[in-house]
Amino acid sequence: MNRAKTQIECQESSETAGILFLVPAFFIWGISPIYWKALSHVSSTELLFQRVIWSFVVLFAIVVWQGKFHEIKTILKSFNTMVSLLGSTIVLALNWYLFIWAVNHDQVLQTSLGYYINPLIMVFLGMIFLGERLRIMQTAALFVAGSAVLYYAVGLGEFPWIALSIALSFGVYGLFHKMTSISSLTGLCMETMILSVPALVFVIVGQMDGTSALFHFNLRTDLLLMGTNLVTALPLLLFTIGTRKSTMATVGFMQYLAPSITFVLAVLIYNEPFSHKKLLTFIMIWIALFLYTVDSVQTFRKRKRGMAVLKRGNV
Repeated sequence: MNRAKTQIECQESSETAGILFLVPAFFIWGISPIYWKALSHVSSTELLFQRVIWSFVVLFAIVVWQGKFHEIKTILKSFNTMVSLLGSTIVLALNWYLFIWAVNHDQVLQTSLGYYINPLIMVFLGMIFLGERLRIMQTAALFVAGSAVLYYAVGLGEFPWIALSIALSFGVYGLFHKMTSISSLTGLCMETMILSVPALVFVIVGQMDGTSALFHFNLRTDLLLMGTNLVTALPLLLFTIGTRKSTMATVGFMQYLAPSITFVLAVLIYNEPFSHKKLLTFIMIWIALFLYTVDSVQTFRKRKRGMAVLKRGNV
């Protein structure tokens, strides 16, 4: 009895610790538009490449510090893993560029919509490419989300291409990683390493012809450009630690924190146009996410009960 009680207390303690890491991770991701807005005078292309270079420096240092350099050597020896990594690198670059471009072109609301839709896109991609069968509530969630996108396109007379491109690119990125056994941190380190090649060429050429923002504006701009690694590496590190200590149900529920914060920024801080039709679109997406979350929690609990029964049977 005491042993069981101790195990429960340990699980609760680990879950609490996980939340303490997850909250700041999603908070940083949620407020990241503020950071990119502060660099709106720099081109989106340069912001992408500066982010890549400075992120690689920090991520490589973290990988070495954690004693995971051997993982990089193992990946470099595997042709199939490198091909998959090249694919994930391309869609990651696209995702980062779209997000930065959208923020600095007053489309923060669409980035929020994109990351709200992302979990549902992941379900759809799993069905198409991994042969995963949809449960009833997942099907209902996808139907409601699809209806929301259709309503947005017809009702507002514009297709939410930014939101869908962000959601789809991040979904495909997740799909690539699901097909490999690379850890998030090492994977991102390798991806930024690959992207650092064109990034360095771009920055060096920019320095030579004077078109690069780095060292050509002011100290504030230089520090912000160098600090782009914090927007990338810090939340990822916190997220990685948090997911190890938390249940997937907790992680799944908390992932909505970032787009919710971004949503508030778009509507209340940046005063982006928010009509009744856009509100209805978001309400439909929130309903879809509610269905998806309820299904995920129920499935998690069933699996947990099943594991408990198996453990008791093996005792």
